[in-house]
Amino acid sequence: MKIFDISQEVFGCCVFPGDPAPKKMTLSSIADGDVCNLTAFSMCAHNGTHIDAPYHFIKGGKTVDAVRLDAFVGKAFVAEHRGTISGTDAAGIMEKGQKADPEAARRILIKGDAEVSLDAAKVFADSDILLLGNESQTVGPENAPMAVHLALLGADVILLEGIRLSKVPEGVYLLNAAPLDLAGADGSPCRAILIESWT
Repeated sequence: MKIFDISQEVFGCCVFPGDPAPKKMTLSSIADGDVCNLTAFSMCAHNGTHIDAPYHFIKGGKTVDAVRLDAFVGKAFVAEHRGTISGTDAAGIMEKGQKADPEAARRILIKGDAEVSLDAAKVFADSDILLLGNESQTVGPENAPMAVHLALLGADVILLEGIRLSKVPEGVYLLNAAPLDLAGADGSPCRAILIESWT
């Protein structure tokens, strides 16, 4: 069994422009004579590797605690793409994933510097997938993310953003990207991993 850690380290992670960056505070320190080391931290729910729940862009949408856990845990298909993903590209990714493993094709992870177009988002949304992951901090264009998010989150497709797949070959894996149970939240950090040859 091989495990790929596809998460960013939190305190040095990428941050979407305008979002607050994670901060770490030492509350007590053994080196200073305290009984234990104790750390506190603050961060945005969308720093680093994180998930977007529908509530992120949809009034009345599902919050993190209401999203079904099997969206985050199960077989996933890693597909490599660079540049803008067109509708035709998205259809090709779905076809490749279905051929590899129909269950894995319900969780698509895009490897590479890729941006999901609105046409691609509609193809993914119509493909009955549970989750779409990508390496950038937002799944759509950074300067106009709303339309792509609405197309995907409106179809209950959970987004896994800010993953790191440079060392992961294309193929089928077992994904675990469970978020923190943050009641009422629009997103959550997660420690995302892929497992190869788990059977």
